[in-house]
Amino acid sequence: MKLLHHLFFFLLALQFSACDQRSDAQKTVDSAIEAHGGEAFEDSQIEFDFRERHYTIYKTATAFEYIREFSDSTGSVKDVLNNAGFTRTVNGVKIDTMTEERIGAFSRSVNSVAYFAFLPYGLNDEAAIKTFLGETEIKGKKYNLVKVTFAQQGGGEHFEDEFLYWFGKEDSLMEFMAYSYHTDGGGLRMREVSEKSEVGGIVFQNYLNLKPEDEKIPVEMMQELYLAGKLEVLSEINLENITVRPIPN
Repeated sequence: MKLLHHLFFFLLALQFSACDQRSDAQKTVDSAIEAHGGEAFEDSQIEFDFRERHYTIYKTATAFEYIREFSDSTGSVKDVLNNAGFTRTVNGVKIDTMTEERIGAFSRSVNSVAYFAFLPYGLNDEAAIKTFLGETEIKGKKYNLVKVTFAQQGGGEHFEDEFLYWFGKEDSLMEFMAYSYHTDGGGLRMREVSEKSEVGGIVFQNYLNLKPEDEKIPVEMMQELYLAGKLEVLSEINLENITVRPIPN
């Protein structure tokens, strides 16, 4: 009986510990969303240029629409990803001959840019599973570290990806992130904020995109490699010509 008694309280303690982790993670993310713009995320249509493509995006609790526009050898291209799916038009004519593979690739490309531009707002999606990993320090500043994974149900094609987010303990701003991904052969990246700007009440951030020599290591090792100077600058993630407007009716 004593063994069962101790086992019961051990399992109860584990349950409370897990609840505490989820609670701390949720509070950290909620504070970060508020620090980056709060309700402005749901009330705004955002436009910006990224790598010679123009994006128009909005995302509320129930609806989203991401638009990408650019010109290439085929003409003026417009990609639209929303709750109804993905469509592409070229010179105003809808393309109905795309394979499922190409639709998937274009959808992932558009969604990826919109997702990162809207961070940390998307971290409260229903499929996001948040775990508080504790307090850490980078370059003398203290951060709350949160890991985010995704449930398979509702997590999309990227549900196996893993993300780490470093939020300033005092200001709640997200200044570092790292993630492992499995599409297109997989890989591992870390992003360091290089510049901040506030437009329409929303904090937007540019990043240095970093990679390790060995992209098969656990994502949890990225801070150690960053502090040791063992990450290579792969590219810059810069949003340009940002505008914020009310979502049109």
